Amino acid sequence: MVAARKKAAETMERTDVVIEVVDARLPEASCNPIITEQRLFRQRPCLKLLNKADLADPAATKAWLQFYNAQKDVTAVALSCKKPGDVAKIPALCEKLAPHRGTSVKPLRMMIMGIPNVGKSTLMNALLNKRVAKVGDEPAVTKNQQRLDLNDRMTLVDTPGMMWPQIEHDSDGMMLAASHAIGRNAVIDIDVATFLGDILMQKYPALVAERYKIAVEGMDGADLIEAVAKRRGYKLKGGDYDFEKAALMLLQDYRSGALGRVSLETPESRADMLRVHAEAKEPPTYSGPDDEE
Repeated sequence: MVAARKKAAETMERTDVVIEVVDARLPEASCNPIITEQRLFRQRPCLKLLNKADLADPAATKAWLQFYNAQKDVTAVALSCKKPGDVAKIPALCEKLAPHRGTSVKPLRMMIMGIPNVGKSTLMNALLNKRVAKVGDEPAVTKNQQRLDLNDRMTLVDTPGMMWPQIEHDSDGMMLAASHAIGRNAVIDIDVATFLGDILMQKYPALVAERYKIAVEGMDGADLIEAVAKRRGYKLKGGDYDFEKAALMLLQDYRSGALGRVSLETPESRADMLRVHAEAKEPPTYSGPDDEE
């Protein structure tokens, strides 16, 4: 990751537009702060792609687009990199962000960035209309930068998925793990599924009830995993219910979209989380002992 970060900084110096791919279901949690830092340092405009929008809650996505499009030098669009029609719009959007480039003498230089497993390689293949990057539902499939010509006026650099050294907020780590941006070796599946289940019970109980044909009233994440194990008949050899298998099923149903269109965060929930976090970090005020008569 250190080498990838250094290489990315060098490449950005020779880049006109940064195409940042994030997961539409958790746009801020899947936004690498190092990418933002490098982009702002070089003053590069950003086309922020909220990928997997077909899996996200449309109302939440609409709120995120308003949030990002209010930022300086940022154009945000929601799409699915698996849909050629969506991808075909990207070159023109990049041209608008860097109108001084885009000729055979001065080609428009675009750089695709993002964390692991948000769809960068799928995007690269779709833009070039051929398989030039490995694609898989596992983090860190792309290992090295690739530079390719999109046409005689545009060049494209695909970069490896880049995480940052320390995830500041625990909830971000859980959202990333639930969405498979963090590998299974770094987390405990049941903990992640419980976190996901809590969000589902708070925001999308009807989707859960429909998917698993269960009564969900009063449930939390742990209750949901148990209910899924019982409903699906997941048992261990000794006869106890297999909660780990149920947890993996819940995670897979979320990742694949089998649960329906689910977003794990909104601009409002993000602001609330940051406020609570900031308040927790503030030292208590101390005005001294009460004056005695």
